Amino acid sequence: MKPTFLKYRNYAMSILLLLVLLAVESCSTVPLTGRRQLSLVPASEINAMSFQQYEQVLDTSRLSSNQEWANMVRSVGRDISQAVEQYMREIGEADNVEGFEWEFNLIAEDIINAWAMPGGKVAFYEGIMPIARDKTGVAVVMGHEIAHAIAKHGAERMSLGLAQQLGGATLQAALSQQPQMTQQLAMTAFGLGSQIGVQLPYSREHESEADRLGLMFMAKAGYDPREAPRFWQRMQAKAGGSRPPEFLSTHPNPETRINQLNKYMDEAVAVYQQNR
Repeated sequence: MKPTFLKYRNYAMSILLLLVLLAVESCSTVPLTGRRQLSLVPASEINAMSFQQYEQVLDTSRLSSNQEWANMVRSVGRDISQAVEQYMREIGEADNVEGFEWEFNLIAEDIINAWAMPGGKVAFYEGIMPIARDKTGVAVVMGHEIAHAIAKHGAERMSLGLAQQLGGATLQAALSQQPQMTQQLAMTAFGLGSQIGVQLPYSREHESEADRLGLMFMAKAGYDPREAPRFWQRMQAKAGGSRPPEFLSTHPNPETRINQLNKYMDEAVAVYQQNR
């Protein structure tokens, strides 16, 4: 073997060993699904970064003047966030939402998109509202996006980025030593691109997990989960054009999503009937 090849192979093995050690020593568990995830970043630190980025989004965007839609987003957001907090208390994981500062805004852009940052900062865009149609449709999207925050998918992606690119450095050390790279990692972790507000895709695992959690969250808040497949059917119809919606471009195929949702529908409907 050539020395250069051995060098890179040894480096790759070292990184792999580091990731394995980190995974063993620094894991948390996702509520409801029980999946183990890498957790290197304290919630307080990643939430602080999230709040800063959210303010930047609001500073560079125009909030919607459609009060009916904006109030709908805020009302559904409050319903689901309160149901989620109650659920976290019931299962003994109230610390999962400790430090959350819920905020729900509707941005005046005709793009089909919505997202949530760590710590409960949520944004919808006007373009998704005609597809949602009503509060139950908004709850489908809201439950899914809040699920990303509750499952700490952003923190998990940030942790993986720190492990892969900065050798598992703490967030504070990374910000001090390589601030630009750390900020880029944060943008990716929060699902935002180099252009603020442009959503980047989560992994298929994260998306499926958010679907399952979101279905239960909307049901616990008293919204009929059977609307979820219908919402994705409308999204699929919208995608029939030459340019797919932004929201759809970062998510799995609607047919796949509908099939996955239906697997958990009986459980979700039972929860809904208990909370309607």
